[in-house]
Amino acid sequence: MDDTRHTPNISALLLFLLILFLHHPTLLCQETRARTNKISSEPPSPSRSSHFRNGFRRIILSIALGVFTGLVAALLLAFLLRCFIRYINRTPILKGPVIFSPKIDPKTLQSALSNENQLLGSSPTGKYYRTVLDNGLTIAVKRLEPFSETGSPDGQGKSMKRRIQQELELLASLRDRNLMSLRAYVRERDRFSLVYDYMPSGSLEDAMNRVRENQLQLGWEFRLRIAVGVIKGLQYLHSFVPQILHYNLKPTNVMLDAQFEPRLADCALAKLTPSIDRATSGYSAPECFQNGRYTDKSDIFSFGMILAVLLTGRDPTEPFFGEASSGGSLGQWLRHLQQAGEAREVLDKSIVGEEGEEDEMLMAVRIAVVCLSHVPAERPSSDELVHMLTQLHSF
Repeated sequence: MDDTRHTPNISALLLFLLILFLHHPTLLCQETRARTNKISSEPPSPSRSSHFRNGFRRIILSIALGVFTGLVAALLLAFLLRCFIRYINRTPILKGPVIFSPKIDPKTLQSALSNENQLLGSSPTGKYYRTVLDNGLTIAVKRLEPFSETGSPDGQGKSMKRRIQQELELLASLRDRNLMSLRAYVRERDRFSLVYDYMPSGSLEDAMNRVRENQLQLGWEFRLRIAVGVIKGLQYLHSFVPQILHYNLKPTNVMLDAQFEPRLADCALAKLTPSIDRATSGYSAPECFQNGRYTDKSDIFSFGMILAVLLTGRDPTEPFFGEASSGGSLGQWLRHLQQAGEAREVLDKSIVGEEGEEDEMLMAVRIAVVCLSHVPAERPSSDELVHMLTQLHSF
């Protein structure tokens, strides 16, 4: 009976211990959470806050220093890469003959240049020689005057030689029936020698001198053909982007082949010799020596002077054109007579013939006067002039 009485008590005790055991972790979690909340609610100590700020500053400083270092390294790398590319692309200064024609052998050319050659003429940029190679080919060689001044730094001299070489490479790439093709060039110690095809009829200056001395008959058809060829050569140069300008167009730089077909020589060479006094040549536009500016319309002015020479047969450097009665120049004299209705008086008497040709010549006088305008904008373009002149006669 006693065992039965104590059984419910034992059961109740066991149940109480089980509930207490299950409830104990919850009490521990609540106690731990209470302690945590108590700690977090306490204000941070001064030492802990200062340590946090210093750490944050170090992080910001590290980031800024890293960005700055990376930027400097990137700029330095870009600079070195640019210098390397410029060095790779820099035109090397070539030695010996540079050949653009399969008909010319480098050794043969070098040997021919070392011999005495026939002098054909000279200009402010150099002298022309006639040379015969071992294979029988006749060529014209122009030896350019030294470009660098005496005592110039070696670096400056190399820069000038490299600039000349780049221009010559460009000229060698030009191919037109009215241009003198550069066949080769040789860099010597202080100058360049340029090789061209030999023109048996010489220059337009030579031809007009023979006409004045009655040694050559050059009719209007030939003269108009020469004018058309010259302007077509300019049209070819001016068609490039950026434009290639001649800079020194005059009869001595217009070469004539066996059929009197003109070919422009010395294209763009004059810009490498700024010391040339173009104002005294009689063929330069007024803006060239007024403000030193040269454009495609300056080439057109020079062409107008060549056309005037072909029409009149006269040299613009004659003393007559320096007098007040002529207006001070061939162009002013031409303009005055054309406006006065006396354009026929300017024509070369040796070419005045049939009425049809005379009409063409009078129209050509008008074209020359427009080309010789002192206002560059009033001068026609090379495209317009090709159209104007080809309308005068069928070629």
